[in-house]
Amino acid sequence: MSSIKQFQVTFDCAEPERLARFWCEVLGYVVPPPPAGFATWDDFDRSRSPEDQGSSFACGDPSGVGPRLFFQRVPEDKVVKNRVHLCVRVGTGLVGEERLAALEAECARLLPLGAVRVRLLYDGNDSCIVMQDIEGNEFCLD
Repeated sequence: MSSIKQFQVTFDCAEPERLARFWCEVLGYVVPPPPAGFATWDDFDRSRSPEDQGSSFACGDPSGVGPRLFFQRVPEDKVVKNRVHLCVRVGTGLVGEERLAALEAECARLLPLGAVRVRLLYDGNDSCIVMQDIEGNEFCLD
C-alpha cells in the first residue's frame, strides 16, 4: 500500500472567500487562478446556480509543499471547540524568551487581520499562543 503524499484541510464556515483570504494572509498562501474559461473567480461564481454562488473557496501554498485549504459554506454556526486545529509553526527551533518573542510578534501581526488571542501557554521554556480566526476556529501559534 502506498502512502498518501497530498491532502487538503477543509473548513466548514459561513463565508468561504473571506475566511480563505484570512488564511492566505496568515500562511502566505495564494488563491489559485480561476478555472479555464473564466477571467476571475467572480466570473466563475456568477456562472454557478444561485444557491451555489459563494459556497466554496480554496487557497494553497505557492510552493506546492503545504496542504490545500478548502472552505465550504455550511448553514449552522460554530458552537463548540474544534476537534482538529492548525498549528502555525513560527517558533520552531526556538526556546524560552526567544520563542515567546517570535510568537508574540506573529500574534501582533495577526490581530489586525481579525484574529483573536485566547490565551498564552508558557512554562518558561516552551510556549504556545491559542488564537481564533475570524469565524472563531481555534488555532495555535507554535
